[in-house]
Amino acid sequence: MRRLLAPVAAMALVMTGCSGGTGSVDPDERAGQAPSTAEVPEDFRVTEHGEFDEGWAMSFLPGSRHLLISQRGGELLLRDQSTGDVVEVDGAPPVEDAGQGGLHDIVPGATHAQDGTVYVSWVRDHPGGAQGVVGRGTLDVDRAALTDLDVIWEQEPAAGSGHFALRLLVHGGHLYVTSGDRQEQTPAQDTSDTLGGVVRLTPDGDPAPGNPWAGQDGASADLWTIGHRNPLGIDEDPEGRIWVSEMGPRHGDELNLLDGGGNYGWPEASMGRHYSGEDIPEHRDGDGFVPPATYWVPAISPGSLLIYRGDRFAGWAGSALLGGLSGQNLVRAELGDGTATVVQEWDMGARVRALAEAPDGAIWVLEDGPGGRLLELTPV
Repeated sequence: MRRLLAPVAAMALVMTGCSGGTGSVDPDERAGQAPSTAEVPEDFRVTEHGEFDEGWAMSFLPGSRHLLISQRGGELLLRDQSTGDVVEVDGAPPVEDAGQGGLHDIVPGATHAQDGTVYVSWVRDHPGGAQGVVGRGTLDVDRAALTDLDVIWEQEPAAGSGHFALRLLVHGGHLYVTSGDRQEQTPAQDTSDTLGGVVRLTPDGDPAPGNPWAGQDGASADLWTIGHRNPLGIDEDPEGRIWVSEMGPRHGDELNLLDGGGNYGWPEASMGRHYSGEDIPEHRDGDGFVPPATYWVPAISPGSLLIYRGDRFAGWAGSALLGGLSGQNLVRAELGDGTATVVQEWDMGARVRALAEAPDGAIWVLEDGPGGRLLELTPV
């Protein structure tokens, strides 16, 4: 049974950026934060478009006037951008709504405009512990129904209730999935499983041909990169390069440029510390690990990543936008050749869970938690 959610009248305000840091600094925190070069950030207008319950991800559907939104508790919602009406989609999978589990990412397939293909990630119950999975199905927008949803990839092994990641990117004929370390740390350096890695799959969920560890004894043929902790953002830039944002341990959040076969260090190298206060070696030249393009000390806890491709915000094309959870901020970084420079940030006053770029170049923000607002950002 579909449930009609009443639209909420839009409210607008103007927000001014700042260059100050966010979050509390641990007294033992080491120096070394990548410097911000922010000076005079532009202002933008914020328009509110209703509230959602633990919203996790959102995607604008090509060839449609709809925004598809997932809520962690298991609801999949369609918002008509013309009317503001929101309906619940029938056919969403049952989820393990515990810890960091639940319904996670949703992205349209490359052929969505023709056949309605969508990819969905979620956490399900499993005898060995909660398990992250990815499914492919068909979304009928007119009927608000998801059908033929089949699991095409499983996060192995199943364990615990955190650090699933499960962000999705359809790019270059492949499906990329971020796979967290499940709070186990050491599997991120183990190529025999996919924990703490980014996997590259065919559209059907099989290991993509040419993956770097394919054919090695005992190694997973799915893996594209390893050494990640909790990568909660993935996107491509206008040059076709893939970037991933991830949460560090106690500070040391990262933005990384992916290179197939790369090892990004976790838990052998990090710009943060363990929560116990135990030291972790910092990234250093020659340590065998790919260093972050930029990092954050103190932490912002990036829960999302969007690389802006439009021209509505002058000078922003090709910039990475990150939404901070603990930082409660929005950060813009300009991307270079393996490097990134933070140039602007805004205090959003709430945890930012998801970002999306609308067809008209506006930026949409979904706040975290119960009653999280859906916001539209437009230039003043």
